[in-house]
Amino acid sequence: MKLNYPKKEKLKSHITIASLFTEGKSVSKFPLRLVYVPVDASEQQVKIKMGVSVSKRNFKKAVDRNYFKRVLRETYRLNQELLLENLDQPYAIMFFYQTKERLTFNEINEKTIQLFTKFIVAISNDSKES
Repeated sequence: MKLNYPKKEKLKSHITIASLFTEGKSVSKFPLRLVYVPVDASEQQVKIKMGVSVSKRNFKKAVDRNYFKRVLRETYRLNQELLLENLDQPYAIMFFYQTKERLTFNEINEKTIQLFTKFIVAISNDSKES
């Protein structure tokens, strides 16, 4: 499997982003949080549309925010097969870094793997309830 993050997987739709914040569910593994919402399969060409966010409140300098956004995108890219193997329908997800602590890449990568497994469990529980 190719480990890439192509343009078609980037979350850019204002409508989808708004629905994430109004209807979305979330899972957390400190300091990361993942907000997700299922999207219509007919509109999607890919299984996941993903966006990242780092709070301006925690990192005043854009250089610092951009660094952590790059790290989040890279950890997603390296671990996306975890999600793609276990999803049965397309999702829009937003990935947040929520602390002032400056964790290393390896620490963030470990937390990302734990967060993705927690997300998989959450969506499997959601599908069982429906």
